[in-house]
Amino acid sequence: MEGNKNLLKKSFARLDAYVLLFCILLVCAIATYFVPTGEFDRVKNGSVTVVVPGSYHAVESNPTGFIDFFTAIQTGMVKGAPIIFLVLFTGGALAVLDKTGALNAAILTLVRKLGNKEWLLIILITAVFSVLGTLGVIVNSVIAFVPLGIMIARAMKLDAIFGVALIYIGVYAGFNTSIAFPGTLGLSQQIAELPLFSGIGYRTIIYLSFVLVTILYIIRYARKLRKDPAQGILGDVPFPSDSGSAAGDLDSQVLFTLRHKLTLAFTGIVLIAFIACTILFKWDVNEMAGIFIFIAIGVGLINKMSGNDIAKTFLKGCQSLVYGALIVGMARSITVILEDGKFLDTIVYGLATILEPLSPMAGAVGMFLGSAGLHFLISSGSGEAVMLMPLLAPLSDLMNITRQVAVEALMLGEGVVNCINPTSGVLMSILAISGISYGKWLRFMLPLTAIWTVLSIVFIMIGVMINWGPY
Repeated sequence: MEGNKNLLKKSFARLDAYVLLFCILLVCAIATYFVPTGEFDRVKNGSVTVVVPGSYHAVESNPTGFIDFFTAIQTGMVKGAPIIFLVLFTGGALAVLDKTGALNAAILTLVRKLGNKEWLLIILITAVFSVLGTLGVIVNSVIAFVPLGIMIARAMKLDAIFGVALIYIGVYAGFNTSIAFPGTLGLSQQIAELPLFSGIGYRTIIYLSFVLVTILYIIRYARKLRKDPAQGILGDVPFPSDSGSAAGDLDSQVLFTLRHKLTLAFTGIVLIAFIACTILFKWDVNEMAGIFIFIAIGVGLINKMSGNDIAKTFLKGCQSLVYGALIVGMARSITVILEDGKFLDTIVYGLATILEPLSPMAGAVGMFLGSAGLHFLISSGSGEAVMLMPLLAPLSDLMNITRQVAVEALMLGEGVVNCINPTSGVLMSILAISGISYGKWLRFMLPLTAIWTVLSIVFIMIGVMINWGPY
């Protein structure tokens, strides 16, 4: 019996990401035949379409047919195209950059200078990316920076999980506790009729707490690997994918030349310019995909590569990330099935019905848990906000919960499960790029998710006790 359990665990750990998402897609399609269907009326509130509280009504069911099931995958690919091409073009640009040896040389030089102070590198990188995450500068585009984390992990002789965590969890520790991101926090506060980015003082405390425990968690894992590499979750294969470096292991004898410095200076200036334009002109995934084409051409010219060489290297890099790119569309197809099946509103209505008779403290925690559960079906933070916040705002008034607490319950609920959500195209793409199986990622991420959950509940309960305003 024990042998069968171990076999099941190993099978789950090795389960291909596409197989996992296909199974989830199949379950959702079957559910369209059994779950009652219903809809809320929706109205335009400025540029945002929101649900109308109290307008839920039954509608005719729309079960997923045989052909519909497979065309949903194609539709998901089309809707996920911006991120898919971002992933592909990231691979192309990094392949050109990697061929110059500039990243290799810079990372090794940095690691050598830090010596045994690797904890300082972890703090710096995680803190910087958390700031970019909490401000919403880098969210979906975090995919583009993960290969850099894997290269750092190679230079430090750790593993791919450490490299992914350094960048991805760094960004999402900030994004999950946003203090000034219009796309989720700003939208939720707008719907709840709260002043934009109000409550920033208490949110900053929440953000700093999340980032601190995240940094400590990553440092602890790095020290565990340093003490005994066999204790790593990836075991004897610390880098399942070669995506971190086209050349495999980094050459420890490489010199950091002037041309390397010019290459990285150009790349850094372009990326900083992109971040500035994100803030000033609301640039997003489409612009970043274009930026990576520009980086590839510029880096190639600086290093005197021919046009043909740049093109072939770029396309080879794109080819190496096809698996990771298309997983985004596969995840998006689940949303297509759920939307066409017309039962997401039924689930939201059921959640609101359960919460209404609860006490303020239990109700606020219930909002958090309900938001977390719903996020597995609605992997978009803004999508969940426009569906759930119009119901939570008046509900919080009835339950004597401030709307500020309701907004934070929604934010933290969808936030804490972001990094374990199998329907997240960003997560599944990152795992595909790094070669980490979903099962092994869960082994690493679940303890931190539990810590984030406890912190969230504590902060929400404090918010209820202090009657966190302004409303």
